[in-house]
Amino acid sequence: MLAYAAPAGLGKTTLLAEIRRSAGARGCTVLSARGGDQEQRVAFHVARQLLQPQLAHATDTELRERLGSWYDIVGPALGLRASAEGSPPDPQGLRDGLDWVLTHLAVRRAPLVVVLDDVHWADPESLGWLAAFAPRAEELPMLLVVAYRPDELPDEGIEFTGHRSGQRPHALAPLTSSAVARLVRDRVGAHADDTFCRDFWNVTSGNPFETVELAAKVRDRGLEPTADGAHELRDLAAALKGTGLVTRLERLGPATVRLAWACAVLGTEISPQLAGAVAGLGGEAVAECAGRLREARVLAETEGPDDPLQFVHPLIATTVYRSIPAATRVALHGQAAWCVVDAGLGPTAAARHLLETHPEGDSWVVHQLRAAAGENLRAGAPDAARRFLARALREPPAADDRAAVLFELGCSSLLTEPATTVNHLRAALEEPVADPALRHGIVYRLSQVLAHSDRLVEASELLGREARQATDARSRLRMQAEKFMWDAFRADEPESPARSRRLTALADRLTGRDLTERYIIGLRAWDATLRAEPSAVALRHAERALDGGLSWADESRGFEVPVLVALTHLYADRPGRAEELFAAGTAEFESQGWRGAHLSFAYTLQGYIRYRRGRLVEAEDFVRAGLRLAERVGPRTPAQWYAVGVIVEVLLARGRVEEAARIADTHDFGEPFPAAVTFPDSQTVHAELLLARGRTEEAAAQLAAVGRRLDPRGMRNPAWCPWQLHLALAEAATTPGRARDTAQDAVARARQYGAPSAIGQALRVTAEVSEPSERVKLLEESVDWLDQSPAAYELARSLVALGVALRRTERAGEAAEHLYRGLEAAQDCGADALVDVARAELAAAGLRPRALHPAGTDTLTARERTAADLTVRDQDAAAVLGVDATTVGRLLSAVYRKLGTDRTGLAQALKNTGRHPGDPAGRG
Repeated sequence: MLAYAAPAGLGKTTLLAEIRRSAGARGCTVLSARGGDQEQRVAFHVARQLLQPQLAHATDTELRERLGSWYDIVGPALGLRASAEGSPPDPQGLRDGLDWVLTHLAVRRAPLVVVLDDVHWADPESLGWLAAFAPRAEELPMLLVVAYRPDELPDEGIEFTGHRSGQRPHALAPLTSSAVARLVRDRVGAHADDTFCRDFWNVTSGNPFETVELAAKVRDRGLEPTADGAHELRDLAAALKGTGLVTRLERLGPATVRLAWACAVLGTEISPQLAGAVAGLGGEAVAECAGRLREARVLAETEGPDDPLQFVHPLIATTVYRSIPAATRVALHGQAAWCVVDAGLGPTAAARHLLETHPEGDSWVVHQLRAAAGENLRAGAPDAARRFLARALREPPAADDRAAVLFELGCSSLLTEPATTVNHLRAALEEPVADPALRHGIVYRLSQVLAHSDRLVEASELLGREARQATDARSRLRMQAEKFMWDAFRADEPESPARSRRLTALADRLTGRDLTERYIIGLRAWDATLRAEPSAVALRHAERALDGGLSWADESRGFEVPVLVALTHLYADRPGRAEELFAAGTAEFESQGWRGAHLSFAYTLQGYIRYRRGRLVEAEDFVRAGLRLAERVGPRTPAQWYAVGVIVEVLLARGRVEEAARIADTHDFGEPFPAAVTFPDSQTVHAELLLARGRTEEAAAQLAAVGRRLDPRGMRNPAWCPWQLHLALAEAATTPGRARDTAQDAVARARQYGAPSAIGQALRVTAEVSEPSERVKLLEESVDWLDQSPAAYELARSLVALGVALRRTERAGEAAEHLYRGLEAAQDCGADALVDVARAELAAAGLRPRALHPAGTDTLTARERTAADLTVRDQDAAAVLGVDATTVGRLLSAVYRKLGTDRTGLAQALKNTGRHPGDPAGRG
């Protein structure tokens, strides 16, 4: 990257033009764009200049082929297609799409030179994208060249200042006196004397723009370049800028002044026809006035009469614009808005002019601003949409439209300013809303933003109040559904058991005929999970909810219920099915361009599923990707909170305690905890970290607090939140009796739920806090249960623990078998610390670790497939295979881990592999 920073007039534009010329001569592909003083509030103005010429010639079919999955996301932002109805991309998703387009061009059209002039005037959307992209230029066959005025560069462009990279921009110095003398003699005459040249340099201070322009004036006036003519230089220089330029312009006549004003209002790439319409001039008058402005070096020369008009220098454009009387300037912007709409350029082109007009209660203005806001929102520019809607509100809109404008304004600020969104939506509800659909839409969106701002009580109360007032049965049902959902997340819900009973009664009589009913059934599945109802019950409701479809990317609904339905499968020992659902949801997010908080959640929770399956290396990769996305969203957001919690769990499982602690400290992961109940519960994860660091008393206090929060609400499932297991370990040293009671209660709850992984984990912890004489039996049962589950890491832990217990009772032969198997399982999982424990125990038993045989893939071996098929058909697999029951158990254990299911889901999981149980091709 090359950056040039200098005040106005020092030659940045000329330098960049030479770079473009040189790059073209060397065979480079050159993209260029320029910020404009009048276009700063036109979203993606610079991005369109840069990329549109490379793509605009393509047909729609070719464009779809070239952009692939990014077509619907970047197409509207680049003006290559109209923005479609539906959920807009989030700004980060759009930036990722633009990254892809520019990267693709850099690779396909290498070497690529990207030249950006007047970056200080770039629109915020383009500037933010380009500044974030800039560091990647070094990784690509690309030269990125930018120029800006340092005192005017917005915060979004800090990447170009070198503060982060350490690559300082190049400053441009004024011309030296000798350079000015050479330029004067080149432009005015070789006979210019030293006194004249020295005064010339004093008058211009070496500013290249002023030097060139003053030389042209001297030549046009026929001023003799001698000491006698030097006294006139100051007067001539004064006419180049400020009031002098204005006076010179006024001498050209009223029509010419009007055209100059119109051009200054329109900005850059000015159509002569449009400028004439704004100025109120016909075609011949425009051509005549434009000619005068070129002669006066106000407008630049053009090749043809229909070429866009352009000022010689941005300094002149700014001076002309600021010289327009305030009232006239406002009127010209209003005229420009009408003209661009009449020219078919659309409401967005008009909206930037309407921002400069005075409010007059004009319904046409409100209509154009709302239409422009909609276009910008769907194109991924919510900040621009918010500006237009805020101006529409000041117009003001008609009383009947005020609530709708406030609603749209709230929607535009949802992702960036939740507190502002709440204010707008509350104000919308206070308006007389005649349309029930609009009122309900306001209620749904307001409840969402309240809940996502950790204001769950307000969200619940709003929905309850509005549900009582709703006259339409389906709307009332949806409000009840949303209230059930936010109440389920509340940590302080006063009537949780009563809500559960109402939810059960309602869900059991619904058929799932529409999305609202399926959402309620999905919430019923999650409620059954939290309360440790038998997992079969939770799974039955989850599949009912999925029958008919649950969209993850329905902006009006949120993605919470589809996530909860997927997690219901996870906790019920169906992680394979959960992964299928998350993969589909992630694909929906990506296709919509939702690459902020939504995609962060998706990656984080996919990592959590891998963690629960014991695939710790993959889990860490997924969660780190989720955390990177969350960090782009902002600190202490729910997305970041979840990602940090899961990465802490994964790192603890891998034995990297200090690294987990560093990440937690860096992201302020600790008290105060959010008011919402999270998955997995954040306070429990934090306590697990404290326990790993030896801070037992703090951990015990936090875990006891979790119990006091969850037990009264009937949330008793240790598969979801194993706070009792960690509490038992924390209590073991000081109150062993209480620790055993706590662990045994967790076992009872796990048996009630029925997921083998939960039972096996609870039994292992119970063994750890029990008397040595009881441990072997408990651990053997733990291994038996975990062998029936897909939880590879938990199985590895129990196997190693059983081996340790057997060795300490001098049963070395049996200990070796379990330690070898536990070592291999831990190695497959990536549980490095557990591997070390197993190796140390084998060494203590006088045994050498044997060669490991990692699982490698999820593909079932022929014997595993046969054992699984026979088990589904209730046949004696041991007799058919000619092996003992222990061997069959080991085969099936591998099957459950590879397919991500338990025994009850085995038949469906086998079908999902593409081969039905009983298919002869499946047996070896």
